[in-house]
Amino acid sequence: MKHSMRIHRVRLGAEEYRVLRPDRPARGGYLHDRWSAEMYADREASRQLVAAWGLAARSPRSLVYVPMRGNPAPQGVTQEAAPLDLVLVHHRLQFPVSRWKAVRARLGTGQPHTVKLPESVFKDGPARRCPFHGTDATRRDHLLFDRAADTLFVIGSTTAFRATAATLHALVAEETALLRDDENHHFCVELSSGPWQRRRTRGRVSAGLHIEYRAERAAAA
Repeated sequence: MKHSMRIHRVRLGAEEYRVLRPDRPARGGYLHDRWSAEMYADREASRQLVAAWGLAARSPRSLVYVPMRGNPAPQGVTQEAAPLDLVLVHHRLQFPVSRWKAVRARLGTGQPHTVKLPESVFKDGPARRCPFHGTDATRRDHLLFDRAADTLFVIGSTTAFRATAATLHALVAEETALLRDDENHHFCVELSSGPWQRRRTRGRVSAGLHIEYRAERAAAA
């Protein structure tokens, strides 16, 4: 599976950060955090999310950036909170999210790069169902969520990102098959920072992320 990306290298003081982002970010992805973090994605945006999680699993020294703030809310979704970007980062990088605003401001155009993700990245065993007919990718290492500079950060281990990548990959494959018979079916993935009694989060950041697949392309409300 090939994906067109941009590679950016940003130096802040003594540190240099490598940032990966889609060459042409999809317009059909939308993310906000009202009472919980919610994302909506059409097919193109869903494919970019699959690639983002696959890259996060394989590139522990990079920040994987998915711009979304400029996208319109999907039809039927009330914009009650400011839209957010998404960044995936391996916990070993120990990236201070407070630096993200400065890093983002220095990205520039970056260098075009084609990434090929092997199918093995998306094979992580069967996924569990979420209460809304989606899937739950929290069966191994757990994710951690943080917020800074209008961006939701998903922080995790290689195992956690691989599990999530497999789940998102399965979601896209599942909707392709089932939408032929039921266009109103609800397809989603529920990601959390662990069991209810041990969920990990920082400050007032939501302890989970609900990703809903939307067949139609996001449109202005």
